[in-house]
Amino acid sequence: QVDLVESGGGLVQAGGSLRLACAASGRTFSNYAMGWFRQAAGKERESIASISWSGISTWYADSVKGRFTISRDNAKNTVYLEMNSLKPEDTAVYYCASDRNVFKDYVVVPGTWGQGTQVTISS
Repeated sequence: QVDLVESGGGLVQAGGSLRLACAASGRTFSNYAMGWFRQAAGKERESIASISWSGISTWYADSVKGRFTISRDNAKNTVYLEMNSLKPEDTAVYYCASDRNVFKDYVVVPGTWGQGTQVTISS
């Protein structure tokens, strides 16, 4: 199992960029698919990006495809979310999560969640 801590959130203007990081503790980080989720005020949490345990496969929600990039550095036990061309509708609390099971290509069943980091995009 892994423990997760997100960082990198903040307030930026529309069109700007942010890079979120999710640091994992635990020796088996590299065995787990990782994903980024977000929850806007008054809305349900949604999955926006996922990366396989190997780092080979990625998936993106249509709302962020072409603007966001997920990556992982297993040597640093960290997964990243590079966010470009940010829009006010990207405002949300962003969470990372690992899949409950090992060696998955995507986060299917989130097992461990981070505490979240606030991203606010001003128009």
